[in-house]
Amino acid sequence: MPNRLAQETSPYLQQHADNPVDWYPWGEEALAREERPDLDRIYQLAHQMFTGRGGGWPLTIFLTPDQLPYYAGTYFPREPRFGLPGFAELLERVAAVWHEQRADVGRQGQSLLEAFSRMQPRRAGAREKFSAQLLDAALSSAQSVFDPQHGGFGGAPKFPHPAELQLCLRRFAATGEREALNIVTCTLERMALGGIYDQLGGGFCRYSVDAQWMIPHFEKMLYDNGPLLALYADAWCVTRSPLFEAIARETAAWAMREMQSPEGKNSGGYYSSLDADSEHEEGKFYVWTPARVQPLLSADEYALVAPHYGLDGPANFEGAHWHLRVTRSVAEVAQSLGKSTAECERLLASARVKLFAAREPRVHPGRDEKILASWNALMIGGMARAGRVFGRPE
Repeated sequence: MPNRLAQETSPYLQQHADNPVDWYPWGEEALAREERPDLDRIYQLAHQMFTGRGGGWPLTIFLTPDQLPYYAGTYFPREPRFGLPGFAELLERVAAVWHEQRADVGRQGQSLLEAFSRMQPRRAGAREKFSAQLLDAALSSAQSVFDPQHGGFGGAPKFPHPAELQLCLRRFAATGEREALNIVTCTLERMALGGIYDQLGGGFCRYSVDAQWMIPHFEKMLYDNGPLLALYADAWCVTRSPLFEAIARETAAWAMREMQSPEGKNSGGYYSSLDADSEHEEGKFYVWTPARVQPLLSADEYALVAPHYGLDGPANFEGAHWHLRVTRSVAEVAQSLGKSTAECERLLASARVKLFAAREPRVHPGRDEKILASWNALMIGGMARAGRVFGRPE
């Protein structure tokens, strides 16, 4: 039976109209159930304090009867996967903590309240002078949660955090601190080679469900890709990395191809997002099997593509499917095949064209065609920055 969202015009809300959940759209009726952004801010901050990283939506918070958070997370799948517990299993764990460790829960809640009290704004007249120590502290905080093996900050689920990476890049430019630059280059390289990036069509998914950037939540958001586009362009200015240039070029091409409204080619206007699902299955548009890839390519192309994108290894997505990510560099595969790197680069380019063309007839994920001014500002900024850096007026 459809819920209240069936009456909404938003494509994003419409796709949840048949959920077995009593969803409310935003409005006066929802406000009377205390679903308010001021409360959301409290619980997002609680999540950040508990986990050491930013939250997002969905946000999963477990509260004591007096509404103090005692466990926080973001997305949890129905069944255990990618190192995340299934939601039913999580419920059992959280219930056990409440029944068996209630004194610890109480102490944690009190500490949380004290932390919130310290965050209250100072009275007028008590403003402190700006100090570079704030930037040092921000960089130190980023370094403390940086993952040197896979890049990014914290563990699963892992978000791109372009603002923090931009801070690190600017600190390197200002101070020459190599560790700040390493945080940026390591993260941008691992993301570009991972499954969070669409290896055929360009553009970044919202986040990775694992710490290795391998399997994303397949939703693509305008407000992520705009800042990431600018960041890759800026990182290229520092490193002259061909990889960073390619990612910026492909992401810009994706934005123009799939997110730009017909009117936007002259006056501006980008759509908001692409769904994670198509045909009611998350990621179905993006995933492959070796049996579907091999007939599309020449023998030489497949000999390169299979080890490059991990098709010669075990399946990494539900139902024995492969989500493409770079597992071996072109140079490594070229050496193993006894071919030149230049020849293998040519083979990879032709193979990608064929795979992209074969993917296009599939049922595409739904597109939210709202044009939001704030999100457009982010994408227009990214496009303008990349266009200027790479001399691409289009």
